[in-house]
Amino acid sequence: MIVENAGADCRFLLIGDHAGREIPGRLGDLGLTPDDLERHIAWDIGVAGLGARLAALLQACFIRQSYSRLVVDCNRRPDSEESIPTSSDGVAIPGNARLDSQQKCGRLEAIYRPYHGEIARVLDTRESRGGSTILVSLHSFTPRLRGLERPWRFGVLHRGDSPFSTRMLEIMTAALGEAIGDNQPYAMDESDNTVPLHLAGRAMDYLELEVRQDLIGEERGQASRADEIAGFLLEAAGEAE
Repeated sequence: MIVENAGADCRFLLIGDHAGREIPGRLGDLGLTPDDLERHIAWDIGVAGLGARLAALLQACFIRQSYSRLVVDCNRRPDSEESIPTSSDGVAIPGNARLDSQQKCGRLEAIYRPYHGEIARVLDTRESRGGSTILVSLHSFTPRLRGLERPWRFGVLHRGDSPFSTRMLEIMTAALGEAIGDNQPYAMDESDNTVPLHLAGRAMDYLELEVRQDLIGEERGQASRADEIAGFLLEAAGEAE
């Protein structure tokens, strides 16, 4: 887990569940090839760089997972079969096969719980100071999956209960038209863990934003998209000049 701009008081708290692709040394390569570990199955390509640039522009805290989603997927409940996947996009993950309960618990204690514990700690601190927070969960998606093109530039994922997400959809659609996906290419559903987990019991709004990976795979694209997204966030929050 990596925390950038710790203690920043910007109302946006940025998080990146799948921003990293590290694998603990004791697990080797999980039986995967170097090419597999570069692909979208291992991480959300571009999110670490995008989030860092957004954090700098907004003077916001950014909490990101440094370990691969293939070791533990922090956006899945610990009791879910997808928490430690045995395959992803048709690729078998030998290092995750036939794990016993002790091995699974070890990964959760080392990776999942510190990450979510830090998010909860930051939110608790903000609440104790009387500040408001908008939780912004950053993800990225592959431009094509199983032979199907995914034309959206951005996707706003929500449960129909977020005024901020609704406002972002309006602003982004006005600017970019059909390039914005409303619960596309994914919809927020019962499989999502992070946003529902940290919303529970809190008076807090949120945004789960998906960005197409070919737009942020390189530093130049990350910088351009960060400028664009920062403008949308500030406008939606009523802070644009």
